[in-house]
Amino acid sequence: MITWSSLSNDEKKQALARPAMAESAKLAATVKDIISNVEQQGDDAVLRYTQQFDCEGLTSLVLSQDAADTLADSVADDVAQAIDTAFNNIKAFHDAQQPTDIALTTTPGVNCELRFTALDKVGLYIPGGSAPLPSTVLMLGVPALVAGCEQKVLCTPPNSKGLIAPEIAYAARKCGIDSIFLCGGAQAIAAMALGTNSIPQVDKIFGPGNSFVTEAKQQVSLRADGAAIDMPAGPSEVLVLADDNADPEFVAADLLSQAEHGPDSQAILVSNSAEVIEASKAAVERQLASLSRADIARPAMENARYILAESVDDAVLISNAYAPEHLIVQFDDAERYLNQIKYAGSIFLGPWSPESAGDYASGTNHVLPTYGYAKNYSSLGLLDFMRRYTIQTLSADGMRNLGPAIMTLARAEGLDAHEQAVAVRMAKLNALSNEEGK
Repeated sequence: MITWSSLSNDEKKQALARPAMAESAKLAATVKDIISNVEQQGDDAVLRYTQQFDCEGLTSLVLSQDAADTLADSVADDVAQAIDTAFNNIKAFHDAQQPTDIALTTTPGVNCELRFTALDKVGLYIPGGSAPLPSTVLMLGVPALVAGCEQKVLCTPPNSKGLIAPEIAYAARKCGIDSIFLCGGAQAIAAMALGTNSIPQVDKIFGPGNSFVTEAKQQVSLRADGAAIDMPAGPSEVLVLADDNADPEFVAADLLSQAEHGPDSQAILVSNSAEVIEASKAAVERQLASLSRADIARPAMENARYILAESVDDAVLISNAYAPEHLIVQFDDAERYLNQIKYAGSIFLGPWSPESAGDYASGTNHVLPTYGYAKNYSSLGLLDFMRRYTIQTLSADGMRNLGPAIMTLARAEGLDAHEQAVAVRMAKLNALSNEEGK
């Protein structure tokens, strides 16, 4: 247990420090080589990497529509119904995010508009690993569907048989995704960003992944011929705020639900009650014993932080300093503290709101900023799959009314051509007025 009030400022920073990311120079060089190989060799490079890391006998990167439908049709009824429920809730929440175009007269004769339109081609990356992630398909596919993106390209690593989990195929079909490619890692990101014979080049790439995927997304986003990305990301994390009435079993379950993502996941408990902290630590040990992924969760929990705050208000300040991806607030009257919370990717209020609800089926999006980026990035939403643009229309009267101010500002900045673009129009208007006055 860490007693916050006894720490120096440097010790407080260390207490909230994230686990160190992978050795950046070596990682960056490796990913740069992968991107270069994909750029030069296209499908051949992607297939070679996929054979090396995922499926030795793979012969095609494309999952045929027939194969995808066969997989989707094999999903158990209860799983299909659960995916349907999650799809409906996520779609309802993202439907409600549809933006409204704006049209405004700023000066008589000067009309300005703001409009929104969907991105044409989006790349959806679904990680592989030890568990299928149909929930991530929904979190990416539903907003792409609602936005109206014309082409949705999904890349996910195949299993050893050269297929994907039926649950992923079913969720993809629900989201209207009909382009599925069997590849993962940095090579999949490079293929979507640059395009190959099989895999279309996309405008923006979405989805979580390991350090290689994260590095590849950042590298392609810096290329003029690359693709935009949703957000930077690091290992997943949760911070639980608990007062002296919080249920330690709930707290422990929430910490462990995050820890089972990976050994580098971070779980933090901040409470004003030493008793709740000790009881939660004991509950973690009890619950760990029954988890199928205990070997993954245990290393993460060995690096967990248990912080004792002087008060509930101080606990909130500690959370703001950390800016967690997931914030669970197990306070009495939790909603009362909402206005004090400044930074979090997604907030779960009250004892009956586990992180699992947002991860799967409440309707909110589970693609969230990590590693402290919640201070300046937002959770994924509908507008991430759209772009906005402006329109301005000036009538002759609008030019007469606004022209002098434009010319004055252009002259002040020493931009003669800007001034001249208005001056020639003003001269024309003056000539027309003189003719009309004859």
